[in-house]
Amino acid sequence: MNNLAAINFGKVKLSCFYLPILLLALLAIFLSVHNAWTVNNYIAVQKEAFFKLNLLLSTYPKLMDNLTQLGDALVIISLLSALLIYSPRIFAPLVLGSLISGLLCCSLKWLFRVPRPAAILDTDHFMIIGKKLVGSNSLPSGHAITVFTTLIVILFAFMPRREWKKLVWILVFIILSMGISMTRIGVGAHYILDVMIGGIIGYISAVAGIIINQRYSVWELISKKHYDAFMIVVFLVCCGILFQKIIEQQLPVFYLSFISLCISLCMVIFRLIKQQRKEVLVK
Repeated sequence: MNNLAAINFGKVKLSCFYLPILLLALLAIFLSVHNAWTVNNYIAVQKEAFFKLNLLLSTYPKLMDNLTQLGDALVIISLLSALLIYSPRIFAPLVLGSLISGLLCCSLKWLFRVPRPAAILDTDHFMIIGKKLVGSNSLPSGHAITVFTTLIVILFAFMPRREWKKLVWILVFIILSMGISMTRIGVGAHYILDVMIGGIIGYISAVAGIIINQRYSVWELISKKHYDAFMIVVFLVCCGILFQKIIEQQLPVFYLSFISLCISLCMVIFRLIKQQRKEVLVK
């Protein structure tokens, strides 16, 4: 799996930026046509669609509350932590992509300062699930950025070779990414365009992380010898944070992530012990 990821990452080119740039351009045209570059008009142009979609999605409050937690980097990466053990090559692009996405997310939220739905709209017209968010940091959706950044790195890492399998693989990941991201509308935390723009930025961040790692061999700077020890420390810290989340909110998604992380922790500990035994035998 590690070799497969390395080969597939090598196939990622600058041309992968064409589609997200085109989508951003189309969104910019849409906003221009509807004179929606001001905060009030940006909200007004999608308000009714937000109400309808929120009403539809909030019909499943428990599902929304659980799936939306996957927009937390700690939760989604913990759930997929076994991939970091089987294929360490995805570690560097994932970290780089996450750093880029974090920088873009914070910068754009500060730049646009769009009020959250609960901060400006009548809450009698839509459902809020979980914590009520009322800040002026709606655009873009940070959860959507995190989900797309993480899943797009994995999409490219394990891309099948056959064309029909590639198509199915891409469709599954795009649907999964959009499905998780749209829960932000279901819980009443973001507008539709917040999520769409967040998803595009997440894709761009993931591709940028892969290309930077490819161009500058960031993975080679990471000591393979100490990778397992480093992951053990990281996993232990994440276990502690997840355990705290479980105490505060008994959501099934937290339990699943915690169990997945514990299994991955055991796997990496056993692998490290096995490796050290081999080194002792060689000596």
